[in-house]
Amino acid sequence: MRKLLTFVIALGVIAGAAGLWLTRPDRLPGTALAGVSAEAGRGEQLFWAGGCVSCHAAPGAEGEDKLILAGGMRLESPFGTFVSPNISSDPTHGIGAWSVDDLANAMLRGVSPEGAHYYPSFPYTSYARMSVQDIADLKAYLDTLPASDTPSAPHEMGFPFTIRRGIGLWKLLNLDPDWVMADPGDAVLERGRFLVEGPGHCSECHTPRDGFGGLDTANWMAGGPNPSGPGRIPSLLPDALTWSATDIAYYLESGFTPDFDSAGGHMASVVSNMEKLPAADREAIAAYIKALPVN
Repeated sequence: MRKLLTFVIALGVIAGAAGLWLTRPDRLPGTALAGVSAEAGRGEQLFWAGGCVSCHAAPGAEGEDKLILAGGMRLESPFGTFVSPNISSDPTHGIGAWSVDDLANAMLRGVSPEGAHYYPSFPYTSYARMSVQDIADLKAYLDTLPASDTPSAPHEMGFPFTIRRGIGLWKLLNLDPDWVMADPGDAVLERGRFLVEGPGHCSECHTPRDGFGGLDTANWMAGGPNPSGPGRIPSLLPDALTWSATDIAYYLESGFTPDFDSAGGHMASVVSNMEKLPAADREAIAAYIKALPVN
């Protein structure tokens, strides 16, 4: 009996150690950004493609005040309420004191400068498809934006979702930097794939989720329940969205549908970001959407 108890305890220790190793925050190699220089102009395009304003501007901000990324937007979910943080250039309450490495680990690995897992309400599962050059450029642009001394509000989560170490297990299943659409062999489609699957994180709303909040990639862009509120997010698959590529590109620029309706809700904010991109980028997004396979 004593030998059995010793074996069980040893097995438990080994299993616990393995669990801690598997769920550890996985940071980029220290040399990941060696030799990378930044271009703020390109970072601005990534900023608008990524929709940073949509989540991180203070609720109700208008005009130039939207560039003060004080945070505060509340995202309701079955797991609790996530509150977007201050990512302004303030060195104390924002990310002004972060290094490019800090931002790269946050966006590509979902790991904070302190070494903790971020909740996937921060869509790093999409951002993981960006390059370290993209992150360096984005950081250069973010550093040019106004500072806000508004402290970030805490998320409102209940047990067991307060145990961030468990997110490490979630990442093992869901943090995959591979592209969903196979290599399209076309420059326009490749650009569209980057914008949609990467910084644009369109799948975070337009793809249904499983019971643990992971994206159901078998139903990529097929729509589903609104992950942060009532209603449904529409499918973008060709059998559901019959608009032409020209219609889609124009909608992303103007917010007007072919039926003379206009974008509302969160999509209106998406359009206000997309309209700031070059026309070629909106056309690339439209081409990608039209190339999606029907399930």
